[in-house]
Amino acid sequence: MSSPGDGVAAGPDLDRPLPLHPLVYLEEGEEVTVGRVDIDSYAVFPADGAELLRSLADGVPPREVARCYEAANGEGIDMLDLLSTLDELGFVRAASDPAPVIGTPPVRWQRLGQVLFSRPALACYLLVAVLGTVETIRVPQLAPRPSDLFFTSYFTLIELTLYLGQIVFLLVHEGFHALAGRRLGVSSKLSVSHRLMFVVLETSLDGLVTVPRRKRYLPILAGMLADVLVAAVLTLVADLTRNADGALSFGSRLCLALAYSTLLRLAWQALLYLRTDVYVLLSTFLHCHDLHGTASGLLRNAVRRVLGRPLMDESAWHPSDRRAARWYVWLMLAGYALTIVLFAEVAVPVGYRFIAGVFDRFTGHAQLGPLLDSVLLLALTVGQLLAAGVVAARDRRRARPAPATVLG
Repeated sequence: MSSPGDGVAAGPDLDRPLPLHPLVYLEEGEEVTVGRVDIDSYAVFPADGAELLRSLADGVPPREVARCYEAANGEGIDMLDLLSTLDELGFVRAASDPAPVIGTPPVRWQRLGQVLFSRPALACYLLVAVLGTVETIRVPQLAPRPSDLFFTSYFTLIELTLYLGQIVFLLVHEGFHALAGRRLGVSSKLSVSHRLMFVVLETSLDGLVTVPRRKRYLPILAGMLADVLVAAVLTLVADLTRNADGALSFGSRLCLALAYSTLLRLAWQALLYLRTDVYVLLSTFLHCHDLHGTASGLLRNAVRRVLGRPLMDESAWHPSDRRAARWYVWLMLAGYALTIVLFAEVAVPVGYRFIAGVFDRFTGHAQLGPLLDSVLLLALTVGQLLAAGVVAARDRRRARPAPATVLG
């Protein structure tokens, strides 16, 4: 480590207090999460590093802070490097920055979130879920099955209904995430991403890292709660709209199709290798930092041992990640297995029925209406795949480091 005075001439004045933005601190064991709520910038510091940062925030000059740290710990600290890191995180207040706002900035829709996730509301949600489950058991026609997706003979109508309907239900899913977080004063951001070949919506709740761990679980689970509620409500509506003789009406079949696609998205949460809500829940409960990366590293090293290749360096893995990854890796493999099961039991039969139907129409001298329906289906399918490809390419560009600027 460097001494407190190294490089003073080339860096900031270490004898003057460092102006910092208002910071929040969340202590969890030997680690402290520090950040700015207004810009959602956070970092994890060791306990002694957080104390050092508190001293800087209290107006103690950096050089004096470094001396106290060296006296207490028996080693120096590279203060210039620390100040550079704080500046990159946006913690250092520049002269041109507006005056700091004391306290947590207000969050829109906070009151609505508090109402939607109050105890009476949660009790109502539980009642609706139970009623939907009971009715599904009582009326076998309401039980979810892949054939529910074919509520009409028009393939384009099926495709458009499921696509547009799931956009609405995705917004409900992400809205529950956002409102469950906003009730705690945590802001959120909605973005478009992709998983495998599908375009998805994602809600960022970075500010949850400054909330006590026990309060994070509801915002994480809120999206799956929304899916359960949507499926239950659709099932109950399907039951209420049956014909007088008990047969399913068109409205009933439509509701069951939307309910089945929603349940598929709920099953998707078990595919942990996609870092779903269940993965985030496990990582939070186990105090992990990069559980997926560590588990993936364990798998790669297992393969390398079998092949006799050099192993990856495991020294950088966090101890909590290493402990959990030894059994989590089996859950991740189970997620891959479930993907194969869903593909075989759902994707293949549904895809075959679409393809066989389109093929029969083109080869069986079908009327103009069914032919146009098939052409539109193919166009919509290709369009969805292209949209996923565009989002994936955008994400790769954003992840790629910016090229260095070379001046001639």
